Formats: sequence, C-alpha cells, structure tokens
Amino acid sequence: MRKIPPKMMDRMFNDPFTPDEVKQIRKEVRAFTEKEIEPAAYDLGVQEEKKENFPRDLLGKMARAGFFRIPFPEKLGGRGLEFPSLSTCAMLEEIAYASNGLASVVDVHCILAGHCLEYGSEHIRNNYLKPLIAGEKIGCFATTEPDASSDLSLRALKTTAVKKGDKWIVNGQKRFITNACVADFVSALVNTDGKLSELVIDLNLPGVRVGEPDKKTGNRCQLTSDIYFDQVEVPEQNIVGGVGRGLHIALGTLTYGRIGIGATGVGMAQAALDECVAYMKRREAFGKKIAQYQYWQFKLAERLTEIENARNLYIKAAYRLDQGVEFPEPEAAMAKYYGTQTAGDMARDAVQIFGGYGFMRQLAHDQSTYKVEQIYRDYKITEIYEGTNEIQKMIIARNLFGREFIE
Repeated sequence: MRKIPPKMMDRMFNDPFTPDEVKQIRKEVRAFTEKEIEPAAYDLGVQEEKKENFPRDLLGKMARAGFFRIPFPEKLGGRGLEFPSLSTCAMLEEIAYASNGLASVVDVHCILAGHCLEYGSEHIRNNYLKPLIAGEKIGCFATTEPDASSDLSLRALKTTAVKKGDKWIVNGQKRFITNACVADFVSALVNTDGKLSELVIDLNLPGVRVGEPDKKTGNRCQLTSDIYFDQVEVPEQNIVGGVGRGLHIALGTLTYGRIGIGATGVGMAQAALDECVAYMKRREAFGKKIAQYQYWQFKLAERLTEIENARNLYIKAAYRLDQGVEFPEPEAAMAKYYGTQTAGDMARDAVQIFGGYGFMRQLAHDQSTYKVEQIYRDYKITEIYEGTNEIQKMIIARNLFGREFIE
C-alpha cells in the first residue's frame, strides 16, 4: 500500500470558527477514509468503468457508518445536525482527498438526489429519501440531455412528461447521469406541458433503459450512463414539489452541489500539495533537495494560500446554507469555480514536481504508483459538471452588475 504523506492541513489550517460538531464529523470521516478508502483508492482511480466495479461495498460501509445521514434532519432518518451542509462538505473534502471519483458518487447520492427529494411530499420522502439515507436504495439526479446541459431552458430540454389519467407518460433521454446504471431511481427534470418539473422515476419500470457506463478520462469509479424513456408510466404522486417547480428545485439542488464540488476541489488540491511536500523533502536534483529551491518554495506557498482561500469560501457558502439561505450567492459560485481551479493548478504543478513519475499510472520496474497522476485526471471534470466554471463566473458577475447586464 502506498504510504500516505503527512497532512499539511493539520499544521497549516488554523480553524477557530468551525463548530466542534463539524470538526468531529471531519475526524470521523478521516478515520474511515484512511482505513477503508485509501487502501482502495488506486484501484478506484484506474479500474475500467463497469457495473461490477462499482464500489458497493464501500458505499455499504459508509451507510452503516451513518455518513449518508449527515446532510439530513432527524425526522427523515438523518443525524439532525445543527450544521448539516457544512458537515456534508467537510465529509466530501475528506473523501476527495483519497478518491474524487468516490466523492462524486456520494455527492450525487446525498446532495443531488437526496436534497432534491427533500422538496417532495411525504410519499416521496418515505419511499425514496428515507431508503436513500439508510443506504437501501441508490439515487441519481438527471438534468443533462444530449442537447441540454448548462442551458436548462424549455427550448433545450426535450424529455417530456404528458399527463394521462393518474399517470405521467415520459419520453426522452438523459445523458452523463452519475450512478444511473446502478441506481434504483432517478430524479429527472422534465417538460410537463410547457413547464419544467422534477419527477421521480423508478428505473425498473417498463420502457426505461439505462445504457452501459461511459469511458472517461478520470473519476473512473463514478459511473455515468444515458437513461432512455419510452412511454414510461410514472404515478402522478411522483412529481416533486408540484408541477412547474422543477427549475427552482434543480437550481436549489445544484447550488448545494456546487458548494460540495468546491469542497472536493479543496480535497484534491490538499492531497496533491501533501504529496509534493513529502516528495520534495526527499528528492534531490543537482545536489540539493527540491524543497531547497526557492522557485518551488514560493510556488507551493502560493498554492497553499489558494487552498486556504478555497476552503474558507466553501465553508462560508455552506454556513449560509445552514442559516437557511437557499441560494447563497455569490459564495456558492465562487466556492465551486475557485476550489476546482485551485485543484487544477495544484495538480499541474504536482505532476511537474514529480517529473516523469508524475506521469506514471504505475511504474513497471517496481509497480510503484503516484497519486498526483490520478488527481491530474480526476480534477478536470470538476470544472465542468454541476455548472461549468464559466457559468459560475456569469453568476458572480450577475450578482456584481445586476441581471440587466447579464443575459
């Protein structure tokens, strides 16, 4: 097993403001991560994307440890924390430190699918959300289509649900849907007679077909697939929050998710920095340790400052969520864009510091592995999913200048 380097966060991140409740969650998740996830992290990062490789055992252990209960109130089977959003983001940072692919699976299960269901009726909460929290069902969340991703307007969204008696008849296709090929249900954004609505659809219904997992650059254990709907009959009561509330619910859910993605960016950046610090202290070039060269000293000082800022941004955004602010902007957009950009900048520097070793998935000579290569592959999607970083900058600019200046 690869040796885990010392965690610079413990030395460098002074945290006088975060509640003890959240610090305890971080400690709990870190202990689990070091014991259960780190030993599997290499395989999670390089394995082929197949349903049989989905990390069900790890998710089962996480469910039994109560991690899926962290975001939710006690009445729904959650832990009933005072700061559930901040605790959830701390959890995601710690998981992403070991495996961003696994963190993405948890993000979609808990935040996207789970938080979306919180907008639903008692029927939806009892039949879908509570089993999700308990780990009895796996959820997924679908907005993206072949021709609709950042643009979730009626003109772009082609999946339809037409009312027929006490059923919705669903036709269409969703794309890049995390967990779809292993999930029990999907919360899908659909066009209901000219209004966008969220509809919970069981994936074992007649007329539903889920494609094979896509082959991606990184996040290999995060399985994404297309979902096809052909005359699928869905009970009327599976509408989430009422007809026409879909875009509001989707955006509220994605806003929470973006803060979580910012946290995963911090986790990856911190992991890459820690790998570099340990390597630079032992690796020599031209008679000196790499850590003795001022260029790299200054470069990592800059990156450490950026990680500090990125962590503080997601903490602030999550705090506002926990205060009841449904759309904590601009902090949510800032946390997502800055956290993932920081991960990318740190990952590129990390590969450069490791040189040829940083480009190796596995060295044939001794089968040694180098985590910075995995981080380099994994970080890129974080700048794209749950709202591209360009979209986040538009949101920030809209808050700065006003809607009348931003189309």
